[in-house]
Amino acid sequence: MSRLPPLIALSYFEVAARTRSFAAAAKELNVTPAAISHQIKALEEYLGVDLFVRHHRRVSLTPAARGALPELHEGFQTLGRAVDKIRSYGEERLVVTVCAEPLFATKWIVPRLHRFYARCPDAEVRLQASLHTVDRARESALGVADLKRAGIDVSVRLGYGNYPDLAPRRLLSLDLVPLGAPELASTVDGIETLRELPLLCDGTLTRVNEPYGWQEWFRQQGCDVGALRELRFGNGLLALEAAIAGQGALLGSRDLHQAELAAGKLVVLDDRPLNCDQAYYVVSAGEGLERPIARQFREWLLEEAGLLDEEEITTSPVDLSDNA
Repeated sequence: MSRLPPLIALSYFEVAARTRSFAAAAKELNVTPAAISHQIKALEEYLGVDLFVRHHRRVSLTPAARGALPELHEGFQTLGRAVDKIRSYGEERLVVTVCAEPLFATKWIVPRLHRFYARCPDAEVRLQASLHTVDRARESALGVADLKRAGIDVSVRLGYGNYPDLAPRRLLSLDLVPLGAPELASTVDGIETLRELPLLCDGTLTRVNEPYGWQEWFRQQGCDVGALRELRFGNGLLALEAAIAGQGALLGSRDLHQAELAAGKLVVLDDRPLNCDQAYYVVSAGEGLERPIARQFREWLLEEAGLLDEEEITTSPVDLSDNA
């Protein structure tokens, strides 16, 4: 280490050499061109070798600078990654970023979230709702690098569970039954009267290559599908609000509409479910790659779904002690 020049001079040189311009380096580093020139001059004196050839309005690299630049650039990238790792175990180590399909995030995770905070009161859950968590096809190329690039620690995917690099666990099956407002239920007398209602469609399920909806439900009951009055909505939350308002029947999940069913805002119009191949899966970077807070949140999700055995629990509540 005693042979190394000051780090700030090396960093200024790396940017100036990479951009081939003192002015561009100054702009990137938010300093003056004079500061860049001063640091590089000091570095040249320290090393005893010229790094730049000064022309009238530009600079070019000497052979010594060209030879050193690739390894120096790689070194700063490695140093940056190391600092990020250290930082992740500092002030950010109790922050967990979670992403899920909007209906699942709103109706399943949010109502339970207070129990996670009771377990880990110093945690901060950054919950994102996105339709990008819905897989269109059975095969998925989603991997650890994709989660890291998006800044996601834990994701709940609506798909088929084909995530070999992400330790997938099935969290919730997708069994759909006709639901509707109580006043709508009084008009339903068997499958034929149900077929005549406006049928609300959650557009989330039409994003996939093998969609599940009203046509599939009626076909499964042995009913001639024919022409249906389908009203399509961009996501499940919009379709849910329309159902509560009595605008039609919704093909929905009992598990995701527990609150509405318990409050009497919705009732089951027909209890025969449409069993979908898709399900909700929790995925993360997996053993050895995820941070402790991410592992704890993933295990908490499985516990809430009644899917985690006691011998599977590997974490204790995360705290701020030096040994955490």
